[in-house]
Amino acid sequence: MYDTYVEYSVYVPDVKFNIRLVCEIEDGMGKRRSETMQENRVKLIAAARKAFAEKGYSAASMDELTADVGLTRGALYHNFGDKRGLLAAVVDQIDMEMAARAKEIGARAGNDWQGLLAEGAAYIEMALNPEVQRIVLLDGPAVLGDPSQWPSQNSCLQVTKSTVERLIAQGILKPLDAEAAARLLSGAALNAALWIAASENPQSVLPKAVEAFRSLAAGLLLEPL
Repeated sequence: MYDTYVEYSVYVPDVKFNIRLVCEIEDGMGKRRSETMQENRVKLIAAARKAFAEKGYSAASMDELTADVGLTRGALYHNFGDKRGLLAAVVDQIDMEMAARAKEIGARAGNDWQGLLAEGAAYIEMALNPEVQRIVLLDGPAVLGDPSQWPSQNSCLQVTKSTVERLIAQGILKPLDAEAAARLLSGAALNAALWIAASENPQSVLPKAVEAFRSLAAGLLLEPL
């Protein structure tokens, strides 16, 4: 019994060390797998963005797309589920970039009211961008459904709602429900952009759309400015 006890006490530290070493190795491998997965997502989204803009969603080949970045269709399915899921990721990325750009332009305005108008007009004007037109405003709704339900659009809505709340508190806008007003404004900007994208002459439609948006927004003012 004594020999057995001594042998056991000698090897326990080694066992603990080995277990700890294995855990550290597994943690490192898990981190690397996560990094590789993220790298693959970035590659696939970039490749899909290019393919969808140049060829359109329907004509874009997933075999060609994945081969261009040295990956397989399995990587696509693992990261996005299917082609539709990849489009959703691309649309989300572009739509978030549009919102950030509009917010940046709005921030340069002199006050919240001018910023609200500038953001809406900027979003509408981005409908002239060929990539935005084809991916976000044409293929996006056709494949993914109602744009107002997209996660990226909800983020835009919350930003608009915050601006509306400030304008109501400042006594600039009528004391309306902030979410209702924000939804109407966001919907107006989105539908104006959709109209431009679907038009045979987007350049001629743009000023009409922006003017209508500004007029609609002005209807929310407590007093004319």
